[in-house]
Amino acid sequence: MAAALGALKAGHEVVVYERYREARPAGNILNLWPPPLKALRRLGVDTDDLGAPTDTQFRNLRGKVRVTVKLDPAVKAAYGGGFIGLLRPELYERMLAALPDDVIRFNQQVTRIEQDERAVTLHFADGSTAEHDVLIGADGIDSLVRRTLWGDSPKREHRLHIFGGFTFADVPGTTPNTCVLTHGPTVQGSWTSIRHQGRDGHQWWVLTATDPAAPPPADLHAAAAALATGFPAPLPGLVAATDSGNVQRWVLRDRKPLQQWSQGRVTLAGDAAHATSPYAAYGAGMSIEDGYFVGRALRGVDLADFDAVCAALHSYETPRKPHTARQVNQAWMLGKVFHHTPALLRPVRDFVFDHTPFLQKVAGDSNPAEITKQLALIED
Repeated sequence: MAAALGALKAGHEVVVYERYREARPAGNILNLWPPPLKALRRLGVDTDDLGAPTDTQFRNLRGKVRVTVKLDPAVKAAYGGGFIGLLRPELYERMLAALPDDVIRFNQQVTRIEQDERAVTLHFADGSTAEHDVLIGADGIDSLVRRTLWGDSPKREHRLHIFGGFTFADVPGTTPNTCVLTHGPTVQGSWTSIRHQGRDGHQWWVLTATDPAAPPPADLHAAAAALATGFPAPLPGLVAATDSGNVQRWVLRDRKPLQQWSQGRVTLAGDAAHATSPYAAYGAGMSIEDGYFVGRALRGVDLADFDAVCAALHSYETPRKPHTARQVNQAWMLGKVFHHTPALLRPVRDFVFDHTPFLQKVAGDSNPAEITKQLALIED
């Protein structure tokens, strides 16, 4: 949707080919940093009263603050805090509302892609074809477009899974506009304020190691509650207050960053370009940014001109690759450090985190600096 909105804003005719029968806002918990919020506004999406602005800390199980995420004061003043906590359905509803009704074509399963200097040809499961000047592959971690351009590559298993949920119940121990990430020896337990369709509540998640080939627990809510045991309030209470139907589980996977996204008239966006672990809290945000930046790169471009299209897509991907690769790889490394450190080394790791500025520099200082840099690249 973000890629479509970006190309529409650039003045081009756009078609979205969607394999599902309908656009049904779904999903669960979500955080968005200021750059994707700014991009959404530039794409014409209504962001008024979207999500709860938060300030973020990392703590240990005893409550010692390891990291305070330090965003630029001017950025916090403009966006109300660090990231916003929200639920995916409301974001999707607002993005759908910004798209013209005839842009998305449903029940469209693309099976093969060809291109030459003249056009890109899509082949569909029903035997039909379609030609276009440019193709943006925003088709997820299992992207057909990515495989067509660059061949297959294995997913990178993080050997982690996350349970997440949300509640609007009044749970003791919560504070407004707050996100707290607490790390035990092998489990992360976290909660944050959310706002959804005018209601204030909280989302939470617990994250630990797993065998990715193992079947999921039969009772997701009970498994999450067991992982939350031993964490300080309000986390256990938030899990207990959550309806079982509002609990989901994900196995964490990504793909190593690509050296190149674009080839000829075709490029990639979102997870197709840079599938990212939720440990970065930036997967959806980077996808929204991609939509903005690919649209900006296509402004004023004659799409019949092969060389002009190639140059535009190159200008889109070149500044995006270092930023997205940094987020993907940092999320990968943080997952390993927090959840796969050998038992004998965990006390050393925790001593470093508790008594040195290492984690503050990595998560509390350098990452906000990168976010501020991305924010500045989006036009006012």
